[in-house]
Amino acid sequence: MTAPIRKVAILGSGVMGGAIAAHFANAGVPSLVLDIVPAAPTDAETAAGLTLQDRAVRDRLAVASIKALAKTKPAPLFSAARAAMIEVGNFDDDMPRLAEADWVIEVVKEDPAIKAKVLAAAAPHLSDHAWLSSNTSGLSLATMAQSLPAALRPRFLGTHFFNPPRYMKLLELIPTADTDPEVLGAVADFAALRLGKGVVHAKDTPNFVANRIGVHGMMATVAVMAELGLTVEEIDALTGPAIGRPKTATFQLADLVGLDTFLHVAANVHASTPDDESRELFAAPDFLTKMVEKGLLGRKSGGGFYKMMKEGGKKEILTLDLDSLEYREKRKAKFPELEALREKPLPERLRALVLGKGRTAEALWKLTAPSLLYAARRLGEICDDASAVDRAMRWGFNWKLGPFETWDALGFRAVCERFTAEGETLPDWVRALYDAGDESLYVEDDAGALQAPTASGARAPVPPEPGVHDFEHLRRAGREVKRNPGASLLDLGDGVLCLEFHAKMNVIGQDTLQMIMAACDLAERDWRALVVANQGSNFSAGANLMMLLMAAAEGEWEDIDLVVRAFQRATDRLEFCGVPVVVAPHGLALGGGCEMTMAGDAVQAAAESYVGLVEVGAGLVPAGGGCARLYRRLVAREGSGDNVYTALKTAFQTIGMAKVATSAEEARDLGFLRPGDGWSMHGERRVADAKSRALALADVGYAPPLPPRDVPVLGRGGLALLESALFNMEEAGWISPHDALIGRRLAAILSGGDIPGPTTASHVRLLELEREHFLKLCGERKTLERMQHILKTGKPLRN
Repeated sequence: MTAPIRKVAILGSGVMGGAIAAHFANAGVPSLVLDIVPAAPTDAETAAGLTLQDRAVRDRLAVASIKALAKTKPAPLFSAARAAMIEVGNFDDDMPRLAEADWVIEVVKEDPAIKAKVLAAAAPHLSDHAWLSSNTSGLSLATMAQSLPAALRPRFLGTHFFNPPRYMKLLELIPTADTDPEVLGAVADFAALRLGKGVVHAKDTPNFVANRIGVHGMMATVAVMAELGLTVEEIDALTGPAIGRPKTATFQLADLVGLDTFLHVAANVHASTPDDESRELFAAPDFLTKMVEKGLLGRKSGGGFYKMMKEGGKKEILTLDLDSLEYREKRKAKFPELEALREKPLPERLRALVLGKGRTAEALWKLTAPSLLYAARRLGEICDDASAVDRAMRWGFNWKLGPFETWDALGFRAVCERFTAEGETLPDWVRALYDAGDESLYVEDDAGALQAPTASGARAPVPPEPGVHDFEHLRRAGREVKRNPGASLLDLGDGVLCLEFHAKMNVIGQDTLQMIMAACDLAERDWRALVVANQGSNFSAGANLMMLLMAAAEGEWEDIDLVVRAFQRATDRLEFCGVPVVVAPHGLALGGGCEMTMAGDAVQAAAESYVGLVEVGAGLVPAGGGCARLYRRLVAREGSGDNVYTALKTAFQTIGMAKVATSAEEARDLGFLRPGDGWSMHGERRVADAKSRALALADVGYAPPLPPRDVPVLGRGGLALLESALFNMEEAGWISPHDALIGRRLAAILSGGDIPGPTTASHVRLLELEREHFLKLCGERKTLERMQHILKTGKPLRN
């Protein structure tokens, strides 16, 4: 039961099978992927002299699946090199190799008969300790278990990985009556720690938790669209970010998932739940059935509710007319309330939009209310507590608030009263809470921990995710040490102080810089270590570009110089602090956010961290120590002497091309993370992991580094080589004159300036060069145009 998972086997190499194997590779776990033997060789295989007896033919399906990973977007693997951890084979020849695996996962077609056949064939070959699971989106695990020997059933359960497994946090675990609780717990622990999953324990009911609630909501939305005469675009405008849902909203999500898959899940509920009061809602309307018949399945077929057209180098998105099933020009939805309330906090925005007056409120109530009531009616049937339902919807459908959290945001009693006024019958457990005078579904106990209702009507503590710090809970417990508008200091316990950014997009402004200095002063005086982390959507989108643009437009060069110096002092203060500093980025860590990341003694990133120095896109160069630190790291990695030019060229290309790592592993490859830096597969655990790393540094007698005085640079020789390359690129039309100017500024910094070389330069000298060339670029009209454009559109301008 407690044996480590050293290898897994995946039975089925389809889209999900290959993607699950890829994510195990991301976690450092090798796998064996098996599929059926093809019926016959292809024409190309026959022409190559291959027959059905050759392994190249027999393993073709699995080989093709793993090769496809390299071209799949978004990338299933942290790096292409991890594909080497995946072996392939076929069911006929390689079933005995299942004995090598500690966990065997069946991922074949969603057909009970096929799944039962594959599971039965695999069973004799499993080791006596291996786990066996079926990856299914909603089929009966109890039925599948009947195909297994009685001795194996305690080690069998359901696992529902959401697609794509690398990016979707939710993993539903579904035990049968025979599943050993120790096995269930061990799978949950491994999935959370090594795979980074948010685990929800579901009951063995059709479509489990997230798909049961989510597909109901989508089918209810289709019904409301017909009732109110709303368009596809209007539904997506109403059911997206405005109410805390993803940009894919409803119909873009259906296109992403595939309409055939969506209807298959809905049909499973319709066929399997005769007592569900909303059963008929899961029956597909005629237009959806006709879309599938015509092959309008979404992105995988080239078009579904939307279709991308490319003509003359331009892209245009068309929308399907649901009456004619022909594509038409996409129309802009007009709901002025959505834009007017866009900046309001989500709970306030929801109350104004859903409970207000007018066409928008009427539509949003009808679109939102069914999910709230349906989730309440299913509690106890699909899982036991409200918090599990909310987590499933947040982790599986990327809702900001689950249905019960949404109910509280709207006002528990107000929603109950509206349902009653509209003739709806509240579930007994909801009615009991209302009659008892409760004001909300979630409440805090005396210790500040959240309690959520269960189907029995009692409240139970919301189980914390192991190893996850909740900053808001720390605040409620009085552990905020210091605060200003841009940042806070929090007590993580055990003598570790945390510096938290909390400005909009966590951009770094004067408030943040001041708090960095205060954090280091306090940490050196009273604390053992410092962690830099936050729990916003992203670690930091960089420095405050708007403030910089305004100052540059007014010619306030002295003010800009002071800000740049303050930024450099802040990153230096972190690097040379008297206690260990561990930075824990996640999501976007761009520009100044990347510079903060590189300033720590160590980094414990979320595996999904997107790190890069992107200042060139705004017409600038990094000036918060980014050029100096990346170059220093690359010199150390490449070694001195003849390899200095390699470091120079690599730093120049990485910064000049504004490369952004698409994983923490790639960030290490690019030099933004050092070889000894780490990442947490479970992104929310990165703070606890960073704390542990910081304490480990403190425990071994930490001594801060000194600012380097002798960084090898090439001086004029290196500058000449880079300027020659820039000249050739400009002459060939690959870059604009302004690109070339930025490139020359960057080259001057990385080469150590206009000095004879090879020689050495101090860290301080490199920072001086950053400031000099940053300020010169701020005075360029085309740089101001680039800053304006990126602030307006979020995209770089090539002028």
